[in-house]
Amino acid sequence: MSNDLIAKAAIDRRLAEIITPVIEDMGYELVRVRLMSGKTSILQIMAEKPDGGIEVDDCADISNGVSAVLDVEDPILDAYALEVSSPGIDRPLTRLKDFEEFEGYEAKLETSELIDGRKRFKGVLTGVEDDEVLINIEEGTVGLKFDWLSDAKLVLTDELIKEMLKARKAAGTLNEDAFDEIETDGSEED
Repeated sequence: MSNDLIAKAAIDRRLAEIITPVIEDMGYELVRVRLMSGKTSILQIMAEKPDGGIEVDDCADISNGVSAVLDVEDPILDAYALEVSSPGIDRPLTRLKDFEEFEGYEAKLETSELIDGRKRFKGVLTGVEDDEVLINIEEGTVGLKFDWLSDAKLVLTDELIKEMLKARKAAGTLNEDAFDEIETDGSEED
C-alpha cells in the first residue's frame, strides 16, 4: 500500500522515512508530513496516539525527538520551522484505516486522475473494501482505489464536532473520576 497521502512529495517521503521510526518508538503514529516552502520553510508534522487524540505535551515531545534526528540526518537544506500538531477535527485521511474509522462521516476525496470524468468526490464514507475506499455520493456508492487518491479529508459538520466533543468529554470524565477517588481516599483517613 502506498503512503502517498502521508507524504506526497519526494522530500516529504524522505522525511517520513526518517521521522516515522522516531514517532513510532515514542508510541505515536504519523498522520501526515509536509514541507511547506515560503519565506521560511515549515515542516508540518501531524501525529496522534494509536487510539486517536494527542496533547500539547505530546507534540512538544515529538518536536524534540524529531528535531534531534533531523539535526543528524539533515535532509532539509534551508532553515525551517518545525510544527507538530494534532490532525484536527476536519482531519486529513491519509491511511486506509482512517477511512474505516470514520465510516459514516462526510468527507471530500480528490483523485490524481479523472475517474468517471471527475476528480472530486464529496459524500459519506461507507467503509473500505480491499484497497478501495467507499464513498456514498449523490449518484450512489463509488469505490475509489486508495492509490488513486491525492487528497482526502473529513468535512467539518455539526455531527463530527459533536462526536469529537463527546470523545474528549469521555476522556475527561475518566480523569475526573480518578481525582474524585483520590480526594475521597484522603477524606476517609481524617
